[in-house]
Amino acid sequence: MLSVFILFVFVAACNDVEAPDTAENVIESPNMDIPDQYKIGEFAVGTQAYTFNRFTVFEAIEKTAAAGGRVIELYPGQTLSPDNDIAFNHEVSDDIIDEVLEKLEQHDLKVVNFGVVGLPDEDVAREVFEFAQKLGVPAITSNPNTHEEMDFIEPLVQEFDIMMAIHNHPRPEDEDSDYRIWDPEHVLDLVADRDARLGACADTGHWIRSGISPVDALQTLEGRVISLHLKDVDRFEREGVDVIFGTGVGEVSGVLRELQRQNFGGHISIEYESNWYENVPDVAQNVGYIRGWQEGAGN
Repeated sequence: MLSVFILFVFVAACNDVEAPDTAENVIESPNMDIPDQYKIGEFAVGTQAYTFNRFTVFEAIEKTAAAGGRVIELYPGQTLSPDNDIAFNHEVSDDIIDEVLEKLEQHDLKVVNFGVVGLPDEDVAREVFEFAQKLGVPAITSNPNTHEEMDFIEPLVQEFDIMMAIHNHPRPEDEDSDYRIWDPEHVLDLVADRDARLGACADTGHWIRSGISPVDALQTLEGRVISLHLKDVDRFEREGVDVIFGTGVGEVSGVLRELQRQNFGGHISIEYESNWYENVPDVAQNVGYIRGWQEGAGN
């Protein structure tokens, strides 16, 4: 009888360690519903156009496609094209938006986000959301730092059904700075108990430059990760330099595994801030890393 009891305790303990995959254990993360045709394996992978900030929007689209990306995140202020030096932002005409959408269609890419864009007050924020609606993006990336800002952003997220992801820059060197969204705990505090379409744009490189493990930060923000600016960096220092995925301290394999665990439904923007004028082969290697990892190298 004692042996039966011991066996029962052992089995129960094993079940506690490896809980069955029940509905209660499934993490619900924000889902952009990006069509499979714009994914590489299970992830929607492309670039943050800032990777190509020495070039135009049109050239960033071309270079993203050449590197094997399937989606792109556009940012405000980039020159439109070699033939038109207008800055692409939320103030452009509908005709300019149509030109960008036509260029994306030519290269079979999908625009999935716009940012990092400031939302300093309700009036400007509304203009940005109206622009995002015309552009057809499921998310905006911004940098609100306070609950007061979140109070006017949340109703716009609900009205337009467009997500808003908080993007982190590095920890300030000034200890008295009021910039706090470098800290994933503060980002979590800003979105806790708010609409599920509010979350984080995880810049893994800037977490590293802040001395934060990307995997630990993603776990802190579990269920609130909307998108990534995925980087690998050569060292855990503010001066760390972007390197090819898998060659630095960026825990890229662990990041991808954590995204799987969280049932990530957003997009991965490769933001590669090195070799600015000749970086398409480097970006292509990063795309290839994600593809290869899914095929078994990192699992």
